[in-house]
Amino acid sequence: MIFKPTKALDSILDITPDMLREMHITALLLDVDNTLTTHNDPKPLDGLDRWLEDMRAAGIRMMIVSNNHAPRVAPFAEKLGLDFVAEGAKPLPVGFSKAAKKLGVPKSSICAVGDQIFTDILGANLFGIRSIFVFPIEPETSLPFRFKRAVEKPLLPKRKK
Repeated sequence: MIFKPTKALDSILDITPDMLREMHITALLLDVDNTLTTHNDPKPLDGLDRWLEDMRAAGIRMMIVSNNHAPRVAPFAEKLGLDFVAEGAKPLPVGFSKAAKKLGVPKSSICAVGDQIFTDILGANLFGIRSIFVFPIEPETSLPFRFKRAVEKPLLPKRKK
């Protein structure tokens, strides 16, 4: 199904190099808001620095692909030492395609990671790459986000206990 992720985890921190090796993944396309940090927060998720170190040590290439604008994404990406594609137009494949070209790795080796079914997961499936859904770090309070979360609720993977 087009809204189904390859895997679902509680947090990006639950992704391990061993898991990616088993999936034959060498590159990750990472969402920002509610995946790497809370919404519009300049501070990375606690533990993210260590996670990034572990991924780099395992040879996993990473790039941010966000629908947000460059003034939001650029300073955050720089803080993490990652390249990025802003205004990625997810779920359209445009941002994923730009990132794949920049990384220079085949689509079969790429996995997208994000917290939204209708942007991150749908976009990955439309582009033909695997995906890992991570549950949002915290609920968004704005009306558009609350509406989007309510609509995607029936499509969400079951949360592991």
